[in-house]
Amino acid sequence: MNYKVISKYQNIKLTEWDNFVGLNPNGTVFQSSEMMELFNKTHNYQPVPICVLIDNKIVGVILGVIIKEYSGPLGFFSSRTVVYGGPLTDPFIKDTERVIDLLINELISKVKNRSIFIQFRNFSDQSNFIPIFNKYGFNFMERLNYLVDTTSEKLVKKRMSNSKLRQVRKGLETGVEIRTPENEKEVKSLYQILSTLYKKKVKKPLPNYSFFKNFYEQSKKGKLGEILLVLFEKKVIGGIVSPVFRDKTIYEWYVCGLDQEYKHLYPSVLATWAAMDYALKNNIQAFDFMGVGVPDKDYGVREFKSKFGGELVNYGRFGRINNKFLYAITEVGFNVLALMKKI
Repeated sequence: MNYKVISKYQNIKLTEWDNFVGLNPNGTVFQSSEMMELFNKTHNYQPVPICVLIDNKIVGVILGVIIKEYSGPLGFFSSRTVVYGGPLTDPFIKDTERVIDLLINELISKVKNRSIFIQFRNFSDQSNFIPIFNKYGFNFMERLNYLVDTTSEKLVKKRMSNSKLRQVRKGLETGVEIRTPENEKEVKSLYQILSTLYKKKVKKPLPNYSFFKNFYEQSKKGKLGEILLVLFEKKVIGGIVSPVFRDKTIYEWYVCGLDQEYKHLYPSVLATWAAMDYALKNNIQAFDFMGVGVPDKDYGVREFKSKFGGELVNYGRFGRINNKFLYAITEVGFNVLALMKKI
């Protein structure tokens, strides 16, 4: 068979790429050309698309993204490459391992000198390919997640806890409004809540505002997904950034709420409910929480999310350090070890 690897954006036929991702049983919005566009427009983000062809037909893809916290030379010491939900391969070919091997090898060659580490965040079971990842120096790390079946409102409400159902009902009856942003000013208000939350409590990196602005601009064109706001008396008190993949899945990428200031309205609960309700109203099969921590380790957010009735899965992650010496320096200077374990 005639294998060909393409890793230059201008040489990739995006329509064929999207058709491949869309028809793949493990495809996600995070491997789409729309996500590629978002990464390309976001400050300090750089997409890394790779595809493998057999006889000029796409049989495998990876969409990575190099993320930095800073611009200029200092940016390298906070750089990492993240692959959300990949790699994807054609389920009908026989030599799947060969295709994955080519994808991973090309990814490493493209980013090993441009980022401190690489991390695959799995959205499906990749355990069959652990030997290939190990071959290239990746270690498997367990990570839990909840997936909520949203094919039936009756089923969703049956599996949710009584307390969460009561909080949703009370918040809506009190006058909370859930809707998409009417203007960019409302997106900025959501970002301000997120920024405060991540600095004071979450203590993880948050993308530059350009990420949210560009997501909003694409959502207005019917691309990527939705930003859903929680408002009370016309003020934004919470919200969720939710990519959507066709009729398959809606995701909780970034979510927040002014829970201390509006305890009686449960803005964080309503933000999560907003995405689930969107799935129900738009015939989307599942809601994905995108991670609830490490097994056997207390995590308050996991307890909160468990009340929404999802199925607990453990698809894990693969991580590889590209340069151990620089990684050690970075760990001291920028605490990247904690960054890798948390993000």
